[in-house]
Amino acid sequence: MNWVEHAIWWHVYPLGFCGAPIREDRSTPEPRLRRLLGWLDYAIELGTSGLLLGPIFTAQTHGYDTLDHHGIDPRLGTLQDFEDLLAACRTRGLRVLLDGVFSHVGRHHPDLRQTLQEGPASPTGPMFDIDWQAPGGPHPRVFEGHESLVRLNHRSPQTVDYVADVLTAWLDRGIDGWRLDAAYSVDPAFWAQVLARVRPRHPDAWWFAEVIHGDYAAFSASSRVDSVTQYELWKAIWSSLLDRNFHELDWALQRHNGFLRHLTPQTFIGNHDVTRIATTIGPDAALLATAILMTVGGIPSVYYGDEQAFTAVKEDRDGGDDAIRPAFPDTPAQLAPWGLRTYRAYQDLIGLRRRHPWLTTATTETLHLENTRYSYRARARDHTDYLDVHLDLQTHPAVTIGDHNHPLWHA
Repeated sequence: MNWVEHAIWWHVYPLGFCGAPIREDRSTPEPRLRRLLGWLDYAIELGTSGLLLGPIFTAQTHGYDTLDHHGIDPRLGTLQDFEDLLAACRTRGLRVLLDGVFSHVGRHHPDLRQTLQEGPASPTGPMFDIDWQAPGGPHPRVFEGHESLVRLNHRSPQTVDYVADVLTAWLDRGIDGWRLDAAYSVDPAFWAQVLARVRPRHPDAWWFAEVIHGDYAAFSASSRVDSVTQYELWKAIWSSLLDRNFHELDWALQRHNGFLRHLTPQTFIGNHDVTRIATTIGPDAALLATAILMTVGGIPSVYYGDEQAFTAVKEDRDGGDDAIRPAFPDTPAQLAPWGLRTYRAYQDLIGLRRRHPWLTTATTETLHLENTRYSYRARARDHTDYLDVHLDLQTHPAVTIGDHNHPLWHA
């Protein structure tokens, strides 16, 4: 097994975690990124093996509107602050992934202003996707209706060069891989061109793409990424627990088995874009969701705060993500005590997974299926080992995980 197959990520949104202003006055740079230094041992004690960091590059507001892919956002600090964080992770054996937004950039990107003034620089077009014949003058095309997010021109060799150079530069600094934001909105052939340029220099780097709908295996094969976000399974986990309908989860796990024949998906029950799992289904059922996450195939991530039973709702409005991207206190000692039960359960379940590393590529077999009761067997790819998972919503949420008819964990 390579290092990726042992990976369990603690997913952190740095601008929120570190208490950086998102839309307020941001004129004074501060080394907020250094606050993460005090949480690295917490991540290790939780059982995770790496940090999956949300956007850290210079941006307009929320980080997904990048202005400079080569610079650390002044709200978080400097390049030296990041390098110190990376060194501290290395000392502890923690891997580091960065979140790269190459579908679009912020409207105030300095190169965009220059391009609009000077016109296309080559017959193949500039790095930005611009309608040069629009009424009233050139008009940049935008990402999913957001006027503040301008699409890159993924047909241009200039864009391939730019993205490959950015990815390589940060890998050269010592990171271990990339999350490719909104990868679903880009022709997979673009990613294949970029990765063909970067992989020879960094063959051990891990690449996973944000893909929401569609054929995950086909996207992975045509784009050459290693993994994609398993949104189908995420939806089935919370929906089956909320609606007391394990038939939905069973169907999703059958689909998941099919994906596992071609790739190892990136699995999760929470991230920076969705309502907190404990809000959606309650803290008790959220532990069942965690048990499922940790006993099926995939590369799992834990979104910061879920391990403390944080609650928050994602709202469809300006600033509607703020609640699900909160600031953490300065140190773990300042966390509220009510999250300890959930934290201990996460430790147990992550520990169980780490003791059974074959779970990364395990497939599942249905043992028993009712609306409110469901049992499945997670089996090693070589059939040498297995775990049985029993989920029960009949009276109150309960789960038992067993090995050869011996219970190993229950809640």
